[in-house]
Amino acid sequence: MKLLFASDLHGSAYYAEKLEELIRNEAPDKTVLLGDLLYHGPRNDLPREYDSKKVTAILNGLKTQVLAVRGNCDAEVDQMVLKFPILADYGFFYEQGHMIFLTHGHVYHEEHLPMLKKGDILLHGHTHVPVCRVHEEYVYMNPGSVSIPKEGSRHGYIIYEEGEFHWKDLEGEEYMSYKL
Repeated sequence: MKLLFASDLHGSAYYAEKLEELIRNEAPDKTVLLGDLLYHGPRNDLPREYDSKKVTAILNGLKTQVLAVRGNCDAEVDQMVLKFPILADYGFFYEQGHMIFLTHGHVYHEEHLPMLKKGDILLHGHTHVPVCRVHEEYVYMNPGSVSIPKEGSRHGYIIYEEGEFHWKDLEGEEYMSYKL
């Protein structure tokens, strides 16, 4: 199974097109969007080519490819225009005996953990900063932001395949990895 994890598009048509291209090039089985899809939010500057209607059209074209969780900037009105579910606060799956807990990061995060057992993974966006932090009981991962990276980080995403997570920038250059 190959998965692509991305977060925090914030209505950028430019980066939604980049994400669509990444999906074509990486050819994941599914793409997991970790929230904040259409709206830029009051704390962020407008992203490059802000156009939530165009982003909606791009994402709806990927509806069979996408799984998503709700971000703090996502609302019921967004669900009305998107053709795939986005309002779940979290999701999870099991891989090689580890639960991978998927959320945006505004509800569940390192200071407010979900139901994790030793070796599980908390994977969320929200901070716009890519992270792989191994704690004694769990691993915290963040792909960073596709459109508005923070703290000098790159526009990026994560690829998961065959027990390995690979952080990449939008040019496909890997800069961090973690093996289960």
